[in-house]
Amino acid sequence: MTGKQLTPGGAPPKRRARDALIEAASRRFYANGLAGTGIDAITAEAGVAKKSLYNNFASKADLITAYLTARHEEWMGLYRMRLERATGARERVLAVFDAYADHAGLAYEHGFRGCGLLNAAAELPAGDSGRTVVRRHKEEVEALLSEHVAELLPHSPDRAGSIARHLAFLLEGSMARAGLEGNDSCIQEARGIAATLIGGL
Repeated sequence: MTGKQLTPGGAPPKRRARDALIEAASRRFYANGLAGTGIDAITAEAGVAKKSLYNNFASKADLITAYLTARHEEWMGLYRMRLERATGARERVLAVFDAYADHAGLAYEHGFRGCGLLNAAAELPAGDSGRTVVRRHKEEVEALLSEHVAELLPHSPDRAGSIARHLAFLLEGSMARAGLEGNDSCIQEARGIAATLIGGL
């Protein structure tokens, strides 16, 4: 019999190790920051040898980029679930805010500390590939808002774009404050402001 050896979970061992490393890195980076988290802590939590890390990632920087990409995908999953329940354009706009609130409501070791992507970007130097991942995530969120607002203003694309940017800034400001408060109350307040803003469109 030929083919890749599979673990009891059904995935190739290398893939299982990679996933375990990203999951461990996600917990440690969010709880302790990028600089405050060493490779040894990640491999110990993942239950793999240090060699496994370098078999899957070229460097810690490469692992950080993978972690940020995984956080983006995690948020997109939350957003898609919210979008499935939305019945109109206004609810689709608010689904973006709801996905951020859902993210704040996830279980974190030391509680909610704000947007993990922005927290990481604050530690990375200008031009770092990780910052590019974060910027693209924020641009995609604004593009989603723009798409949904455009449904409400199909004949006013410039106004729709302006309102979407306003909403994106409202969302980011609320997320920053929510990180300081340690809960989603500021995001919920921002959602209410957004609902009022788009209610008359």
